[in-house]
Amino acid sequence: MEAYGGVFESVYVVLHPFVSVPEELAWTATKQYPSDEQILSVGSKYTWAYVASKTGLGTCAKLNQALLTSIGSIDEDLRDHASSGALKSFLELESVWMPGEGRFEPLLQMDFLSAFEAAGRGELIHVPEFPGVDPVQWLGVQRLRKREEAFPNRGTLSALDESFLLTVDWDSFFTLFYGPREFVAEVVRRKNLEGFFATPTTEHSWFNYSLGCSAVTIYPDSWVVG
Repeated sequence: MEAYGGVFESVYVVLHPFVSVPEELAWTATKQYPSDEQILSVGSKYTWAYVASKTGLGTCAKLNQALLTSIGSIDEDLRDHASSGALKSFLELESVWMPGEGRFEPLLQMDFLSAFEAAGRGELIHVPEFPGVDPVQWLGVQRLRKREEAFPNRGTLSALDESFLLTVDWDSFFTLFYGPREFVAEVVRRKNLEGFFATPTTEHSWFNYSLGCSAVTIYPDSWVVG
């Protein structure tokens, strides 16, 4: 919440969905992660809640820890190899792939554009991950939706008036959605974006919270697993 000088009322942590694919694109068939084109054409969202239930991990915090362990992006003393192993076993048996990390997940791109459309914005600003190297760009929302312009891979997507933005960074299986609480909540509800609102003390490493993040999710019922 303190990022960007604390000017935003809220931030929603949008969990990147797991990717459900036809059996011919499953790990057992290809041993290769599907391309963006395949994900966009035949992939579908698979929720963290369902994976947490099927693997017995129970919370999104525990699942995030398993994901980060699997890519080796956290220190050894924070890794949970048992949870990572349970996740690996699940993914190898199902037609499901891990969510993408450090980039705007293809299955969320149209949802993110809907935020700008809901605000009546025809353009957005893309601030690249390294603005000192790559240029800041003004992009047309409809051109992005029609695939007439390439959707940015990572960085920040901001409204021209800076009233809200979406941003993602390396080793994160989530995108942060900053903006007015009522507006963010409405977009989240309309597009059914799985995740939770950050509290004033939520840190980027929320995977390490002993109580998980289920207590602050906007859809707490989705985390009741039996």
